[in-house]
Formats: sequence, C-alpha cells, structure tokens
Amino acid sequence: MKTLIRAAAALALVIPVSAHAHRAWLLPSATVLSGKDPAVTIDAAVSNDLFYFEHQPMRLDGLVVTAPDGSKIEPENASTGKYRSTFDLSLKAPGTYRIALVGNNLFARYKENGEQKRWRGKPENLAKEIPASATDVVVTHAQRRLETFVTSGNPDEAALKPVGKGLEMQPITHPTDLVAGDEAEFKLLLDGQPAPNVEVEIVRGGIRYRNQLGEIKVSTDKDGVFKYKWPEAGMYWLEASVSDDKAEFKEAKERRASYAATLEVLPE
Repeated sequence: MKTLIRAAAALALVIPVSAHAHRAWLLPSATVLSGKDPAVTIDAAVSNDLFYFEHQPMRLDGLVVTAPDGSKIEPENASTGKYRSTFDLSLKAPGTYRIALVGNNLFARYKENGEQKRWRGKPENLAKEIPASATDVVVTHAQRRLETFVTSGNPDEAALKPVGKGLEMQPITHPTDLVAGDEAEFKLLLDGQPAPNVEVEIVRGGIRYRNQLGEIKVSTDKDGVFKYKWPEAGMYWLEASVSDDKAEFKEAKERRASYAATLEVLPE
C-alpha cells in the first residue's frame, strides 16, 4: 500500500478532542544556559493558544530525557495540575539535552448500542476494555514524539541521535543555535529513513496576542530535508505527521506517526 503522507494535529493521537486548534507542546524556561549548576523548568500542556495554559495538562507518561552522553536522566519535582504538567532538570553535564514525550499506543473507534465511542490505551488492554458487543471497530496504531532541546554551555549532538522508530527530526542546524534572520535546516526520518514529501507546519508562539495564526507550511524534499528562515526571535512550534499501513500491532491496519517540537529562536 502506498504510504499516505499528510499534516494532522499531533494532538489527535494523544487526547480525545475534536477541536483541530488544540496543540500539544513542551515549553522550557530557557534553551541555552551557562554558569554553575544550571537548571531548567519544563511545562507540558495542551492549548488553543500556543504556550498559554487554558485547556488541559499533558501527562508525563512516556517522558524520556537524554543527557549529552546519551544516558537517560530522571526529572525532578514532577507534578500535574489542572492546566499543565511541570518538571525540573538539573543540567549536571555540559552539552545538549533532548527532552521528549513519547507515545506508542492504540486508538480505536467503535459503536456500542448505536452510540459512537472512542478508546485509547496500551495494546494489551484493547481486548479487555472494548466491549465484546462493540461493532464497527476501527483500530489505529498511534505513535507520537513531542520534543524540545536545552543546552548547557557549548552545544553538541550525542543526545540528538535518532532512535529509528516512528517520526523523528534529525537536526542539521543545531536546535539550540537558531537565530532570527538565519535559515535553519532539518531532516525528518520515519523509522530511521528519510521521510520525503511530508508537510511541516510552523507556528510562532503568542497566538493569543494576534489576530492571525500566521502558520507557515513547508515540505520535506526527497531526502526528508526541510528549510525555514526564522522571521523573528521567539518560541516556535512545528509539527508533522505521517499515515501508512506499517502498524506494529496486528489489531491495527493503519499507523499514524506524529512529531512536534518547541524551538527557541534568539535575536540576531
């Protein structure tokens, strides 16, 4: 089956909402730090207005923090409130950290007594949590990766190594070395291979304070590469998704792999 590639909200893979404007994101208090004992706080939320807390928190299940040496480290002071989750990271080693929320679940639509229902969860729970009387069951394998990046001191690339599963972004331009007016270059990978012809949506934060969303859409080339020239400094959110028939669970006929990242662009 020919792979179908399209842009879609990453949120559709992780939470039961119908409003397409909802976006899931991570927001670091800073992306470039220096000095003695640097630390950063990360917020995780879902909202209509980017980087504004007004809808619901992102759960921290699947949180993976990769240190500059490639090891995994644990967050500190993790908590979830009404509108956001938050956690701290102590950057004990110099270099770049990769902070990711990773999901690998199933999503199902079905009817019970004529009523349309939805379910999402772990594959091993599908059979016992969907009623035996359910009809018109459609199951989708939902892979998602939500990321941001933080550097203490000089940036490096060890933590940026792709894991080779789902949709990922492999930076060509370092993700914490982005400057207004400069063109950045990134590569999208699907299961470790270049993902061509994928549409990427880029939105600058601060939606709440402007009338127009101002989103930009670019596409990857045959090598999975896309480029974007940052018009001004600020926090940016980018997102892409891919649908194909490469589900890794037999219950699902379709896979939806999504990727989203928060990047900080610094002034010239």
